[in-house]
Amino acid sequence: MAIPDFQSIFLPLLKACADGKEHTKQELLPLLAKQFGLTEAELSVRIASGGAGMFDNRVGWATSYLKQARLLENLRRGVYRITDRGLRVLDESPQPLNVRYLKRATEFLASRGKPTDESKFVESASVNSETPDELLAGGYKQLRDTLAAELLDSIKTISPARFEKLVVDLLLKMGYGGTQEDAGKVMGKSGDGGIDGIIKEDRLGLDVIYIQAKRWESYVVGRPEIQKFVGALAAHKATKGVFITSSTYSKEAQEYISQITNKIVLIDGAMLAELMMDFDLGVSTKAIYTVKRLDTDYFEED
Repeated sequence: MAIPDFQSIFLPLLKACADGKEHTKQELLPLLAKQFGLTEAELSVRIASGGAGMFDNRVGWATSYLKQARLLENLRRGVYRITDRGLRVLDESPQPLNVRYLKRATEFLASRGKPTDESKFVESASVNSETPDELLAGGYKQLRDTLAAELLDSIKTISPARFEKLVVDLLLKMGYGGTQEDAGKVMGKSGDGGIDGIIKEDRLGLDVIYIQAKRWESYVVGRPEIQKFVGALAAHKATKGVFITSSTYSKEAQEYISQITNKIVLIDGAMLAELMMDFDLGVSTKAIYTVKRLDTDYFEED
């Protein structure tokens, strides 16, 4: 069974509180999960931003909407109880109990900054099944995916030498070599045996990481290329290396590095774009949106 949208949780959540007793979110979550027949895998799914669990987030928003409509009341932090209005709604057995139905509550409309005149309701208004958190996270992911594609398109236009420098710049941004000016360098045409660059692992230079950088558009990097890189590392008596490509790796190449003693990290085009965004290389900040939540601790009585 798929994870229910937050509006589908309204009625089961209200029914779970129908006894008029106090209920905590920690108590309601497993109860609702069992009612919807959710598996451990489904309960582990997180929203696009990688933050809260999707089901947990949807139960939280369902609770918030029912509170705004005065069907539930918040007794104290994380503790809820059904109201008389909530009991009357259960008696009506609305099918379905959704946001459109909640619009009948004047308090709900007031809490959302909407007119309270019921004659102004728009019956045909559609309500997204995703929570505000999911919509925000989904929009963020879409923007990030678009930027990642633009980064890869730009990478394909630069020269192999410029790509090698990009790779070294990225590793420096990630903290390898510390802040020393000579922490990393591109070997260029003087590269020896398939080594395109080197970078110190830390500020003291106690170890060196060797780099292979290949700006390929659609070529799938196979096991032979990785074997050549491992051979180049052996020639330098090195055991650590990073192979970075703008394309992808074959399954055989990925299996090969799991079988050898050398510590080799494979970074493909998708991961390269992610790292460039995470460490602000080749990108700039367009806007920052700060999402805040209620600090319930502030309102606790001493």
